[in-house]
Amino acid sequence: MYCLWCIKRWYPNLTVSDISHECPFCRNNCNCSVCLLSRGTIKTSNSKITDHERVQHLQYMINLLTPFIQHICEEQSQELEIEAKIQEKSSAEIEIPQTSCENERIYCDHCAISFTDLYRSCPECSFEICLNCCKEIRNGSISPRCNMKFQYVNRGYDYMHGGDPLPVCSNFGILRGHSKIFSKWEANSDGSIRCAPKEMGGCGGPVMELKRIFSNGWMSDLEAKARNMLKGFSKTEQTVLQKEAISGCNSKIRAAFRDGTSDNNLYCPLSSDLINEGLLLFQKHWTQGEPILVRDVLKQGTGLSWEPMVTLRALCENAVPGISSNTTELKAIDCLSCCEVEINTRTFFKGYTQGRAYGNLWPEMLKLKDWPPSDKFDDLLPRHCDEFIRCLPFKEYCDPRSGILNLAVKLPSHVLKPDLGPKTYIAYGIKEELGRGDSVTKLHCDVSDAVNILIHTTEVTLSDEQNSVIPKLKKTHIAQDEKEGRARERVDGCLNEGLCKDHREEYKSAVSKESGGALWDIFRREDTEKLEAYLRKHSKEFRHTYCSRVEEVVHPIHDQCFYLTLEHKKNLKKEFGVEPWTFEQQLGEAVFIPAGCAHQVRNLKSCTKVAVDFVSPENVHMCLHLTEEFRCLPKNHKAREDKLEMQKMIVYAVDSAVKELEALRS
Repeated sequence: MYCLWCIKRWYPNLTVSDISHECPFCRNNCNCSVCLLSRGTIKTSNSKITDHERVQHLQYMINLLTPFIQHICEEQSQELEIEAKIQEKSSAEIEIPQTSCENERIYCDHCAISFTDLYRSCPECSFEICLNCCKEIRNGSISPRCNMKFQYVNRGYDYMHGGDPLPVCSNFGILRGHSKIFSKWEANSDGSIRCAPKEMGGCGGPVMELKRIFSNGWMSDLEAKARNMLKGFSKTEQTVLQKEAISGCNSKIRAAFRDGTSDNNLYCPLSSDLINEGLLLFQKHWTQGEPILVRDVLKQGTGLSWEPMVTLRALCENAVPGISSNTTELKAIDCLSCCEVEINTRTFFKGYTQGRAYGNLWPEMLKLKDWPPSDKFDDLLPRHCDEFIRCLPFKEYCDPRSGILNLAVKLPSHVLKPDLGPKTYIAYGIKEELGRGDSVTKLHCDVSDAVNILIHTTEVTLSDEQNSVIPKLKKTHIAQDEKEGRARERVDGCLNEGLCKDHREEYKSAVSKESGGALWDIFRREDTEKLEAYLRKHSKEFRHTYCSRVEEVVHPIHDQCFYLTLEHKKNLKKEFGVEPWTFEQQLGEAVFIPAGCAHQVRNLKSCTKVAVDFVSPENVHMCLHLTEEFRCLPKNHKAREDKLEMQKMIVYAVDSAVKELEALRS
């Protein structure tokens, strides 16, 4: 039984007549406390893969991953040859001790990359290094790893709104720059390597010993099995099928206006069209590194409510061991200062629906990231997790539990798995671009692939008084930029009108007439170098923490301190000929972002999004490339940790695929 008060509050999309005909429980979207905490009542998959399709998928994966397995084996063979020379024995005679660390993560103490199999360890202090670092030490290219120092200082609330700054403490200069501690580290003439100098964390003592994680010969046997499994698989046939599928595709939207290219349109199918077809089209575009937008994915679900107060009620009543039960206070990010603030939960969600403002009426933008504050989304919101997975298009790739082409799923139970989600992102937003303090996800590049579904929106309308004050405050911001030497020649009316005049028609063509929830800018992989050059050149025109200007740049994208406004995007195209795919994400749309594509997002409404990361075989090369970039970052850089452990994931994915194929063929 459902009372009228509960229907109005918890089922705003259903009328009393709807419920009298078929109640929420019978509709399978009841959000009472018992149902919200139940598991397995929502079927997460609408289709079943046949054995023939499974064989095709597994061979397709092995075909794409075999070159990487071969490369790993070649690197290990080279290290074994060097070890044989050090021991003055043949490669067949040397014995490499095996360590029992398959169920834990061990990282290089110099570059923080995780070990796949072979690595070197100091017998005295246990300082350990990867094969890449060994190679760099031998060829004299080992690079220092500095420590970043915090470069931003709080100059006060008035400064963030264009006013005069508070005095800066005398030791601020010490906070900036990077500290470099580096001593000479060379290999011996026979290729052996002594432990790192004490200044670098080692003991500077004995020669480091070669160790292995897998048993002797296991990697080379796996490579041979993988090659054997490809017999009868036709890569040409797969490519022909993809080309035939793409030739008849009309599900596209215009998302860019680049001259002389054929990739201005994005594949944008309806989710209902993908139940029996669409995977070949996905693979064709995905292989080319193009984002994909799928419409109406929520229609594939049961209709379970994603209202923030519904999920909050579920959290309040779900006690999970080891997870804090405090749901009355939240930690949010203030988008103006880019700093963490504490706020009452109900106050936050009231602002989500009604908006918030600072004392000067400038819109206050808050966002929660990875909320609930845990990697236990499945435990805290089990029914919503099932509903999200049910709505996912192209589950072969992105299903976090059973995606046959998702490498992350192939890790065995005894191996620690990376936290790839699902994760919830809740943030305020307004349609107008403010230029300072917008609700944005700043420009960044994920090490894995991702799919992001917009599951809930609320439009917040600014008051007449706010609309009157905002243009005046923007002028104050511009005056502050000019005073600090940050300003350059601006586009007339760009900030005040929200859109540059000569881009307005192009923008209208790239997005829907109906206002979406979030504005996406996704850059092509081939434009990354030019994008980085632009950001380095214009870095001081941007503001980050405490609205301070960006003085130093370690890596223009991985630092995640830039958001390109419409003005900057126009200038980027003018100076470097670079333009992103730009589109508005509507409620119920899923955005697929390939690894290696730098992207940024601005909320046009208050938005709730749920995202999950995955690793596709087509983008393994980009995951490895980004991992290599991360290992070169300063020691305390937030992006440096090798969370994905890509090489290990490749090895286990091939091993899993080989075993499954053997079982299917037996």
